[in-house]
Amino acid sequence: MAELPPTADLGMDDAPALDPANTERILELRHSIESVIRGKSEVVEHTLVTLFAQGHLLIEDVPGVGKTMLAQALARSLDASFRRIQFTSDLLPSDIVGVSIYQPQSSSFEFKPGPIFSHVLLADEINRATPKTQSAMLEAMNEAQVTVDSSSYPLPQPFIVLATQNPIEHQGTYPLPESQLDRFLMRIRMGYPSEDAEKELLVTQQIEHPIESVEPVMTGRDVIAIQDAVRRVRVDASLVEYLVRLAAASRRSEKLSLGVSPRGTLLLQRATQARALLEGRDFVVPDDVKAIAIPVLSHRVIPRGPSDAEPIIEDLLSEVAVPL
Repeated sequence: MAELPPTADLGMDDAPALDPANTERILELRHSIESVIRGKSEVVEHTLVTLFAQGHLLIEDVPGVGKTMLAQALARSLDASFRRIQFTSDLLPSDIVGVSIYQPQSSSFEFKPGPIFSHVLLADEINRATPKTQSAMLEAMNEAQVTVDSSSYPLPQPFIVLATQNPIEHQGTYPLPESQLDRFLMRIRMGYPSEDAEKELLVTQQIEHPIESVEPVMTGRDVIAIQDAVRRVRVDASLVEYLVRLAAASRRSEKLSLGVSPRGTLLLQRATQARALLEGRDFVVPDDVKAIAIPVLSHRVIPRGPSDAEPIIEDLLSEVAVPL
């Protein structure tokens, strides 16, 4: 799929946030992914929130629960290019972003793009690469471009990274630094399917995998239009104050050595706008904050001691007063 023009060139700045055509496309996209990822509606919702909020997704779970299939289902449903990078300890930054090769015929260097030049990028087992290689992703995830030999190259749009890491495998892994974690809008877990969903999985895959029947239901231009609409979802002043009080409470918490940064608050607001649009609203409500605060914030804070961040965020949500 060809690279698309910036959102501002699409003439949608004054369009309403809610568009019946976009609502129908979102519903079709959701159904398309759920036809492959069975019984995981919350996981699919978080994936779509991340996509439409122009973020990136970190999936932390055991092998074999559908992390790779989620990325493939998204790419096929979007009519988007899909590339997978298997992160290993010997992977080099140039293996991700590309390299400039000298061409004797023209006596000049020609840039050969790496696999990061795709719409949907699966960074498989990202924590198996060295910190130097992990850092090659930072510019791409933050600015949608890569710089090689002092030249910058824009990435195709839309662009989303779905990265995986397996928490039970510790040997040969490198922990993701805070700067890398902060580039992910959400960190989620797939979890095991229910017994009914697993039975359906066994029956439906006896002959053919459901991914083979997935057809594109949305174009890249459609995604950009919805991303633009997300920015126009209304966030009431009382909701803005609620987000600020939530972030301030995390910074005061005795259970955390590092609270939510201002960037974390901004990204939480954008994610609530995306969720509101997925729910068919052009305004954010407190339930949007409560539904996604944990996957958006839990990897942006550092607990004191061996505590898990998720229960701490959950406690903060129950302690901070919700606007009426």
